[in-house]
Amino acid sequence: MTPGQSTPEALLAHLDWMVEMGADEAIGDVPVDRFALPDKAPWSKPGARKQAATPSAPRGDTAADTPVQAPPKEDPAKAASELAASCADLDALRVAVEGYDGCALKRGARNTIFADGVAGARVMVVADAPDRDEDQAGRPLAGRAGLLFDAMFAAIGLSRSADAPAAGLYLTSLLPWRPPQNRPPSPDEIAQMRPFLMRHIELAAPEVLILLGTPPVRTVLDTQAGVTRLRGQWTALGDLPVMPMRHPRALLRDTGLKRDAWEDLKAVRDRLAAGGAA
Repeated sequence: MTPGQSTPEALLAHLDWMVEMGADEAIGDVPVDRFALPDKAPWSKPGARKQAATPSAPRGDTAADTPVQAPPKEDPAKAASELAASCADLDALRVAVEGYDGCALKRGARNTIFADGVAGARVMVVADAPDRDEDQAGRPLAGRAGLLFDAMFAAIGLSRSADAPAAGLYLTSLLPWRPPQNRPPSPDEIAQMRPFLMRHIELAAPEVLILLGTPPVRTVLDTQAGVTRLRGQWTALGDLPVMPMRHPRALLRDTGLKRDAWEDLKAVRDRLAAGGAA
């Protein structure tokens, strides 16, 4: 029906036609204007209505426009440094190291290796990372290498089991936990645990420091030079005299290196006889 046919007569004629076609009742009580626009847009998808009901915030007006960022991860080396610095004595440092869970090596090790020997000894020794023998024994320099070490230093009157600090040795390791399969420790593992080692040296306060092997030499002295180049030469960590020496493991592999080791031991003996002075 066109607008021109909307007269009362035309409408009545249209109604009569619909009745003749079988339309005998009205579908709704209220007339429906099919040309009017709906108040709300139709929706058909399950999520469309929910989405339309959520107003979009103006750009830049709310925090919704700011990307959500995960909180920054704590630097393990920084955390270790702060923890180590907070330790006032060796007992506190031992507790801190044993309770530190930031290094993955701890999960694969049998024991935490902190120290051995005589606290307050004139000579402190830093050995390489623990091996299987040391991990099982729970102390640095165990097994065959440990037996050779004890014999070497007994020759100049020093022992880890001495009754007096003057004749004693105080030992620790580069790391408190054995790397799996005796592999070399990674640079990240060494950097993470270095603050504990440096604080250990500071709190032990020896008169002479001995570094056994290249990893302890490079870590403590912060150098790229290895023990082959530096052994037998006195160097210093601040005011502390330092003697780099080959690790007993190296002497077991090559007995020809024992001559150099004896020369290094005599240099340590002479330094102690002079009161630690140059």
